[in-house]
Amino acid sequence: MTDDDLVLAVRAQVADRELPEPASADDVGVVEQVVGHPMPQLLRRLYCEVANGGFGAWDVVSLTDTGDWFSDCADITEAYSNFADPENPLPSGIVPLMDWDPNLCCREHALAPLSQSLAEWLTDWLNGAMPDGPYPNRVHVAQDCPAR
Repeated sequence: MTDDDLVLAVRAQVADRELPEPASADDVGVVEQVVGHPMPQLLRRLYCEVANGGFGAWDVVSLTDTGDWFSDCADITEAYSNFADPENPLPSGIVPLMDWDPNLCCREHALAPLSQSLAEWLTDWLNGAMPDGPYPNRVHVAQDCPAR
């Protein structure tokens, strides 16, 4: 699927849900400023063309506080700040889209990379192939995690 196909498919998938209006380019700019890097183009398009949060397999967090919380955080900058630790900063380019861990791991290891791209993750969701339990495409970087 192309990015255009994915945006259209995600929009169709959530059409019957009451989601916030799409985010603005300014909203994206604020998030990019906070996290220190540009948002991936596909993710930017989803937030700006589909909805400001609530789409995806586990309802991604909104870019801004829309009043419709899809997590325990008001917005993505709060979720980012909750994970950002001066002693152990997030890797460059990592921003949590959800504030709970589908990998059933501890907070220290929750942000382990996945072996899927955003497009592949969305395609699995659109095809009904998302698991309810531990995420099978997780790259296990912490073999000693007690919650593993």
